[in-house]
Amino acid sequence: MRRRSLLLGATAFGAVGALGAAGCSKIPTGDTLARLKSQGTVRLGIAGEAPYGYIDEDGKFTGESVELAKIIFKRLGIDHVQPVATDFSSLIPGLNTQQFDVVSAGMYINKDRCSQVIFSDPEYQMLDSFIVRKGNPKNIHNYADAFKAKAKMSSGPAYTEIEYAISAGYKRNEIQIFTDPVIGMNAVEAGRVDVFAGTALTNRNATRKSSKAESTKPFKPIVDGKPHVDGGAFTFRPDDTKLRDAFNVELHKMRKSGEIFRILRPFGFTKTEMTQLTAEELCK
Repeated sequence: MRRRSLLLGATAFGAVGALGAAGCSKIPTGDTLARLKSQGTVRLGIAGEAPYGYIDEDGKFTGESVELAKIIFKRLGIDHVQPVATDFSSLIPGLNTQQFDVVSAGMYINKDRCSQVIFSDPEYQMLDSFIVRKGNPKNIHNYADAFKAKAKMSSGPAYTEIEYAISAGYKRNEIQIFTDPVIGMNAVEAGRVDVFAGTALTNRNATRKSSKAESTKPFKPIVDGKPHVDGGAFTFRPDDTKLRDAFNVELHKMRKSGEIFRILRPFGFTKTEMTQLTAEELCK
């Protein structure tokens, strides 16, 4: 995905989101699911990150989370999805200020986020990886390696990987933040940083055509002294339990039938990234 097309898409759809937020300043309280059914449209917050939710080169609104949303919300009686593109770090604030109805960005479930929003059960599980220069000259394979090698660390805005790097010894102000993995990869290629930390799938996609950078082998970050597997899910406002629960019912049907894998596979997911994890256990 070209950076230019991402920015154009984000600008266009961000404008839609801004209008939507202004037009919905008096959103009725109560049953959000019933309201969305009545409107026939659900506004989805996305972060412009492939393969989760993004605008492709043809201007199409797509991604694994987006395609899953189209199917599930249609089965809930909501025929249309409207994208609202924003920076990843603005997704939870934007959700809680009603700029959109649901976050559809494959967001990792963690304890801090669970204190601000509620999650569906995850549609996938994922390991981390690094974008490094070709040949991995500093021999970096996990956060501890990076810290020991005094590697210049970077990641994306509000990424969980920032906390993993801090746990390994980095100070927050030592970690450079780039708005998306492509820009992070460009910084690695240019030697401005040694590492860009992100999900294994994101980094694999970003480096596919690079001649100067590569993605390391996926690994489990260490959380509370133990190897950890993350899960990505849809995000809802704390009061929208009825909407989240209805979403989960459809999600579990698709898990059981294998339909989720059929939807996610075109975006680079493998069977090892399918999951039976729950939001409850990941919130802990």
